[in-house]
Amino acid sequence: MKILVTGATGFLGTTLCRYLEAADHALTRLGSKDCDLTMQGSLDQYNGQTFDQIWHLAAWTQAGDFPVYHAGEQWINNQQINTNVLTWWRDRQQQAKLICMGTSCAYATDMDLAESNFMVGEPIESLYAYGMTKRMLYAGLLALHKQYKMNYLCLIPSTLYGPGYHTDGRQMHFIFDLIRKILRGKLFGDPVVLWGDGYQKRELVYIDDFVRIALKLNGEIQNELINIGAGIEYPIRRFAEAICQIVEYDPGLIKYDTTRYVGATSKCLNIRKLQGLIPDLGFTSLEEGLRKTIDWFQANPQTLGSR
Repeated sequence: MKILVTGATGFLGTTLCRYLEAADHALTRLGSKDCDLTMQGSLDQYNGQTFDQIWHLAAWTQAGDFPVYHAGEQWINNQQINTNVLTWWRDRQQQAKLICMGTSCAYATDMDLAESNFMVGEPIESLYAYGMTKRMLYAGLLALHKQYKMNYLCLIPSTLYGPGYHTDGRQMHFIFDLIRKILRGKLFGDPVVLWGDGYQKRELVYIDDFVRIALKLNGEIQNELINIGAGIEYPIRRFAEAICQIVEYDPGLIKYDTTRYVGATSKCLNIRKLQGLIPDLGFTSLEEGLRKTIDWFQANPQTLGSR
């Protein structure tokens, strides 16, 4: 098949493209450096091609407290990106199935994080703008399917982790930040200070597991919204202790800064719908996934920053 991938140079995009290429698909990879999706008409250079699928992964965001200080930019930039992609899809590629990513940030944290609640309630205040742009993306899919019978699949990932994460100066998702801080504490004697009290909970899915599940769903399902998570969450302290055990660092040296931003205190996706579609999910264990991720950091010392 001929497949166009936006956000192809990101963490998820590079892994997805590796799998798609291994399956002998013809890929057109778009990154922000070669196609600025915030600009109207940026996709017109591909008007002469006909695609079977469009994987829309591109988003303007970062982890940590970035959304707190960039709410307006997140709203405008992501609305522009999504509107331009959906417009081009409608005008030029109606035959293509569009597969895109939602976000767990769009869920109201006082509700069950099940697909039926994706458009219900309000996202946490600090993530409101970004979460609502993902709701609007989903609303666009529903509208285009209703009027033009165009086919889509919207997947909502939990936090993804594994080797190959971007470390280009942007804020990292919590698990990569933990690994880097603890490794720096081990190797350089840096103080290890983690945000919050360590009891806020998070859910992780290994990157290859996510891509494998996403590809299977895409081969069998269309016009659905589906969570892809592990169905279990752990406190930050549990992740930190597991990392410490692997790298042989004393967890008693870790300090917790309760003045820092932590976002939602719990964020675990309801995966009953996913389990009904794929009963045997076969997730990589947390210990194995962390070890592979730590091995990647250690094999790429530039990811740890300067001493």
